[in-house]
Parts: sequence; structure tokens; C-alpha cells
Amino acid sequence: MNHQIAIAGSDVAFACHGGESVLDAALRSGIELPYSCRKGVCGNCAGRVEQGEVAGIGNAAIRNETCAPDQVLFCLCAPQGDLTIAPSSWHRIDPGARKRFTAKVFRNQLAAPDVSVLQLRLPAGQRAKFQAGQYLQLAVGDGSTRSYSMANPPHESDGLTLHIRHVPGGAFSARVPSLQPGETIELELPFGAVALDPDSTRPIVFVAGGTGFAPVKSILDDMAKKKVQRPITLIWGARKAEGIYLRAAVAKWQKQWPDFRFIAALSEETEAAPEAGAFAGRVDEALVEHCPRLEDAELYGCGSPGMVSAVRNVAEKRCGLDPKRFHADVFVDGPASGPPPSGTA
Repeated sequence: MNHQIAIAGSDVAFACHGGESVLDAALRSGIELPYSCRKGVCGNCAGRVEQGEVAGIGNAAIRNETCAPDQVLFCLCAPQGDLTIAPSSWHRIDPGARKRFTAKVFRNQLAAPDVSVLQLRLPAGQRAKFQAGQYLQLAVGDGSTRSYSMANPPHESDGLTLHIRHVPGGAFSARVPSLQPGETIELELPFGAVALDPDSTRPIVFVAGGTGFAPVKSILDDMAKKKVQRPITLIWGARKAEGIYLRAAVAKWQKQWPDFRFIAALSEETEAAPEAGAFAGRVDEALVEHCPRLEDAELYGCGSPGMVSAVRNVAEKRCGLDPKRFHADVFVDGPASGPPPSGTA
């Protein structure tokens, strides 16, 4: 049975199929709500139900610790009748903008002991359209997909660069070290809605854990291309110094923005003196140490669920960050949740 979902304060309404999540119904209808992980972890899609009732899909919990008391996770709930919702934001998109490509491996480099930088090339004449901070889904071969953020900026549209951590037994990441130039990969993009406000001049703090650096790199390279001027801090966490695998990119940003602050947070260097300019400890500890006052700032946290949760907690409770200015991009292992139909072949 179909239900109608209206957006409060507008004349916009869309249909939701039986068992379909509010988020998927919106995306299928060309209405983009904030989202990232699609698994009920990041909390980006949280919003209010003004009228009507919802239930968790497959008995899933429709709230987590990121939700306000009157909010639900639109990625995990389905309507029980007609609804009126109040998302934190929304805008119209072209449902056909998501495209599928057969990309070829161009270069495959080991950047850290457990991280590969995989560069892909699209077929001649084809371009990938995406926003900095978005991600793609690639086909694994068993019918499932995996999600990876684009590390290249949008203007480098003839190819895609992925930072892939080697997960033991991973359906795709375990294959990555042996991928050779010329091998093909089926993928679809873009996904995700963690775009930063292009008109904001507030100080911005990026906190990345491991390969959570990939979307941060895309955003910062995009900001550099557009000559954005605002105070920028990057806290990048790894277990050891070798996990900070693209120092050249950081050096380039420091050259473009002389006030650019970079802190390498090394969680397993607590008993030994870390390298000059590094922080011995976790990224959330580094945030409190180096950014104790965030009342006027925006923060973009990208990494594992535990890391993002810890960063959110100290940013809001100890550093005074406005919860509305926390942008989360959570990396969740395992198969990607099924996307709404893209209309592509």
C-alpha cells in the first residue's frame, strides 16, 4: 500500500511504497534529505514526524543517541499511513543524476601498510558528476555492493580516486592489493548528502580517522580550487605515524592557506614521544586539546562509528559546538544498504 508523505511548510509531497523507508521514498522522488550511512548510525537523516505514525523497518530502532527526543531516523522507518515530516533540510534533485559506469584500474598504490590508493579511469568521454564529500557504490561480484568516498575533487571528473583500508576477509578490500591496471570495476554514484555550506565563513574543523581522510581530501581540494578563505583545522587520526599516508596533500594546503592547522593524532604513540607537531592520543582528545572553543565553528567528522560518536560527544558537551553544525560521515563495514532505483541501465 502506498502512503503520501508531505514536507511541513511546503507544497511538496511524494509517495512511499509499502515497506519503503521515508528516506528512500524521498530520494526516489527527487527530494534529497540529509543522509550518509543509510544504516541508522550517523544520524544525519534525523527529523521530526509532524503528523502520522512510523515504524522501524524489520523492527529496527528508529532512534539513536544522535536524535533529539522528537526525532526519528528517516533511513530506518516506514510510514504506517500518510505522514507530514519536518526534515532538518531538503532540496530537489534530479533522480536520474545517479549514473553507473564501468571503470578501469589506472593505478594501484600501497600508501600505508593497510591502505591502498586506487585510481580509476572512466570510459573516454564520460564524466562523473558529484559533490565533494559524496561516495560511490561498487559491485563486489556476489550481488552486494560496498561504499567508498571519492578522494578526488569534483573538477577531476574523468576518474575517481578511492582510499581503501584492507579489511581481513573483506569481500572487496581483500582483493584490492592484487588489482592490476586495466581490470574493470562496476560502480554507481553519487550517494550521500554531507555537503558543506558554500557561503559559510565560519571556522571549520575536519576530524578524520584513517581512510576517513578520503572525503576530507575531496572537500579541501575543492575548497582550494574555489579559493575559499576561512579558518581551517584538520585533525587526522591513525594508530602510528605511518598511517598518515598523504603528507604531500597536507603540505599543499599549508602552502595555500598559511594559517591552516594540521594535527596528526597518533593513538598508539602515548608512551613514546610522537613526531614533531603530532598529538599522542585519540582524535577526540586532540580536539579538546587544540579546539576547546567551537561555539562559532562547524565540524566535519569522518571515520568509524565509534570515532565519530566520540568526536560528536566532546565537540558538543565540552567544546560548545552547536549540534546543527556537526556534519557526520560514518564509515560502516559490510554491504551497503540497497539504494533507491536510479533509473540507469
